[in-house]
Amino acid sequence: MKFISELNQATLLKRYKRFLVDLHCKELGEFTVHCANTGKMTGCADPHFTAYYSTSDNQKRKYLHSLELTQNHQGELICVNTNHANQVAYEGIEQGIVHELTGYPRIQREVKYGQENSRIDIMLESDDTSPCYVEVKSVTLLEGSQGYFPDAQTLRGQKHIRELITIKQQGIRAVLLFVVMHEGINNVAPAAHIDAEYARLLKQACDVGVEVLAYKTAISEHEISLSHQVPVNIS
Repeated sequence: MKFISELNQATLLKRYKRFLVDLHCKELGEFTVHCANTGKMTGCADPHFTAYYSTSDNQKRKYLHSLELTQNHQGELICVNTNHANQVAYEGIEQGIVHELTGYPRIQREVKYGQENSRIDIMLESDDTSPCYVEVKSVTLLEGSQGYFPDAQTLRGQKHIRELITIKQQGIRAVLLFVVMHEGINNVAPAAHIDAEYARLLKQACDVGVEVLAYKTAISEHEISLSHQVPVNIS
């Protein structure tokens, strides 16, 4: 996934009101950008991190700039715009990078399904087999050497796992794909210390046969792409 507009660099000052971040750069001084991330962004938006932001040509927007990437003090790039995870996953599947999900000639996005009024991120279809439902989650929480999901309690995420469990119990293939958007993360685990119910549901999903995959991304200020598979640790 290539960024539509060139990213510019600034210094991150603070995040507040969930979707707003103040930045500073020589050209613009202090200014506010939109941040498309509903999580806590723990360790991803600390003061004095380097920030990379895009600029929209839509003059009707209240905030013309959007926070896309941050870089921590260890030099690790982090994609904090969670809207990009689905596109990165979609392109990676189309390109055959996710080898577990090859062999499906048709791919759709945001398809309505389930008993709880949900939309599956990606649906794969083939004339020879039943469809495959793929739910995508962006992973950016790093604690020590362990990557975790979620970084905050997620009722929506719990719902999505329940939907995947139901799909699998109907004999249809169901996959949870963690897209690692932090250069410092090399493995993923459920954050039971943050959302115990999510961790419980994930274990239940694995027990009934829902497939859980994690793929790391290659991140630059020009593009993000799926790179390689990393372990998922589910106790």
